Amino acid sequence: MSIDTKRFQRTKEDFTCERCGLQVKGSGYTNHCSHCLWSKHVDVNPGDRQATCQGQMEPVGVETKGGEYTILHRCTRCGLKKRNKASASDDFDALLQLSNHPT
Repeated sequence: MSIDTKRFQRTKEDFTCERCGLQVKGSGYTNHCSHCLWSKHVDVNPGDRQATCQGQMEPVGVETKGGEYTILHRCTRCGLKKRNKASASDDFDALLQLSNHPT
C-alpha cells in the first residue's frame, strides 16, 4: 500500500491525548497534542483515519525552515516516521526541548 501525501481530508475532531491526558480541541488540521507533542498513528493519508496500527507517535525531533517548525514523529508500534507542522498553539518550551534531540 502506498501513501499519497497529496491527498488530505480535513477531519475536525477533539481528542484526549493518550500520553498526557490533555483535552485537545481539533481544528481539522490538528494531528498532535499541543502540550506533550505526541500523536497517534491513525492515518494512511492525512485525515483519512484508515491506519490499523493505532500506535503512539513519539516526537523524536524537530526541523526548522524559514522560521517554521516541523515535528518528526516515529510510531512506537510499527516504526513509521512522519513529519507534522507545528502549530502556534504548541508548547514552545516542548519544541525547544525536542530540538535538542538528534534526528
